[in-house]
Amino acid sequence: MAKDYYETLGVQKGASKDELKKAYHKLAHKYHPDKNKGDDSKFKEVNQAYQTLSDDQKRAQYDRFGSEGPQGFGGGQHQGYQQGGFGGFDFTGQNGGMEFDMGDLGDIFGDFFGGGMRQKQNARRGRDIQTEITLSFEESIFGVTRKIFLNKQSVCDICKGTGGKPGSKINICKTCNGQGKVQEIKRSILGNFSSIKTCETCHGTGKVPSEKCDKCRGAGVYKKDEEINVSIPSGVNNAEMLRMNGAGEAVQGGSSGDLYIKVHVKPHAIFKRDGLNLTMDLPIKLTDALTGMTYNLKTLEGNIIEVKIPEGINNGELLRVKGKGVPQGHSRGDIILHIIVKMPTKLSRNAREIIDKLKAEGL
Repeated sequence: MAKDYYETLGVQKGASKDELKKAYHKLAHKYHPDKNKGDDSKFKEVNQAYQTLSDDQKRAQYDRFGSEGPQGFGGGQHQGYQQGGFGGFDFTGQNGGMEFDMGDLGDIFGDFFGGGMRQKQNARRGRDIQTEITLSFEESIFGVTRKIFLNKQSVCDICKGTGGKPGSKINICKTCNGQGKVQEIKRSILGNFSSIKTCETCHGTGKVPSEKCDKCRGAGVYKKDEEINVSIPSGVNNAEMLRMNGAGEAVQGGSSGDLYIKVHVKPHAIFKRDGLNLTMDLPIKLTDALTGMTYNLKTLEGNIIEVKIPEGINNGELLRVKGKGVPQGHSRGDIILHIIVKMPTKLSRNAREIIDKLKAEGL
């Protein structure tokens, strides 16, 4: 059954790359196998959908043919394939106990059509990791630089990731004869076909050290405590996920994974956030509502500014203080004051007499 990659990511067919990326990050975080309630199968589906739709060429082909490939190669019917797709095989699932992916199909068609289609080699990449950070309300609004400590697989600081003892001789890898790749035979419904994979001995470099590094024992990486400076941008939201490229776990002969940071923002005693605006309740006395007043407002920066409350203001009215809200580029949002007129619960004899006079005047 054909897969709907747009439905998998929960986006519309005309979604932009930014919308695809946001949807992917949200679902990848939700289904990541390392999470307590992760789902490896769902994670693979989400990853396959994003890898296809984020690539312009793959997306165009998918939009035209769907996840089952070209319709019978131009409408004709060829032996071993059915018109309307690759015989119903799923690129990422299993069919009849045999696993298929785009790499397998690329190898098959490469043999059929003189190598016109080649398997795309996936570069080695370290694991993505996740941590959490708690910010004050002010830090989330204006941004802050924090130091965090992680225990993770990192590049060996002795051999710099080579896996060799400093000064040791570097030899040609005997497994791949210095090519960095080896040939692998794969079974398929059409017979045995060869594919190319990264050499596991040299991790694609084609070279191996004569002596292993004493620190990492030839792995090029090892687990250690590492201090990382994290620059939190201004205006970050509670529960927002930030990504630091290359700050995840390292792997020999490849690139490091990414670090995902989930942000928790402590509530403020007075202000709440509404997009780029800050909102607050301002209780005032009935007499201040009738005659007006000047309120000394303390901003998040700690500055005191005067806000004039006009006479005759009503309960529930909003007052706007421009340019004192959440920064965005060279501009800022506003502070919105929600007026709450406090009604007296008890009146003195003198106050009642005054109110009776106001009634007599029709007020």
